Amino acid sequence: MPDTSLAAIVRAAAQRLADAGVPDPLVDAELLAGHALDLRRGEVQAAIIRGDGVDDDAVEALDALVARRATREPLQHITGTAPFRHLELAVGPGVFVPRPETETVVQYAIDALLNAADPAPIGIDLGTGSGAIALAMATEVPHARIFAAELSEDAHAWASRNVAGVENLTLVLSDLGQAFLELDGTASVVISNPPYVPDAAIPRDPEVRLFDPALALYGGEDGLDIVRVLSSRARDLLRPGGLLVIEHGELQGEAIREILTADGWRAPATHRDLTLRDRATTALRP
Repeated sequence: MPDTSLAAIVRAAAQRLADAGVPDPLVDAELLAGHALDLRRGEVQAAIIRGDGVDDDAVEALDALVARRATREPLQHITGTAPFRHLELAVGPGVFVPRPETETVVQYAIDALLNAADPAPIGIDLGTGSGAIALAMATEVPHARIFAAELSEDAHAWASRNVAGVENLTLVLSDLGQAFLELDGTASVVISNPPYVPDAAIPRDPEVRLFDPALALYGGEDGLDIVRVLSSRARDLLRPGGLLVIEHGELQGEAIREILTADGWRAPATHRDLTLRDRATTALRP
């Protein structure tokens, strides 16, 4: 008689995901089980410890989810959600899935807004994707006024869903170079996680290569085409002393500092993430 305990089902799912090359297969197996059973991961772990069983419908549902993940479809596309700081974002095909490393990058913008003398400081997120950065700023600095622009209609649709009802956040569908002309000279912070992968550098991970939208990944021959646009546009948007924050690849800090220095920015500095890789560069508008 087959073992229909949740422990056995999750163990088999994790092995199947491991065989498919999925990183952290046990974590994903527990999260998929939670999605199938409408339980949080901690509740799944508790049920495993208790020795709970699962019915045939739940086994079948989990099997279908694991089959999708084994093709390397992103976990977040399967569950329809992605965590970001204190947020739970709706994501799916057509939008870049927010990454944990961006959670540390947005802190620079949040700190600048919190320290701004303006009673209602303005923060601008250029290329907002799912809306993760803009939402973090808007919800963690509720007295700020946040503006977000996205070029992709598909991503804009996901962002619209995520920011619905957030009164201090304005979202527009716009080219980054033309976004928020009416705000020139007023922003305390401009932040962006732009496409920065060089065109010839195809990502290794199938989740990125096959499922993340190319518009959110590739940034020209050296990956810095959009960074150059940001340097110019952010100078117009920011007030004197305002902060620019750009997320980037771990080998791009020096090149970005050179671009910003040539454009007249003050104090360009590159910062590491929690894995000690260069992850963001900041600079001050003169």
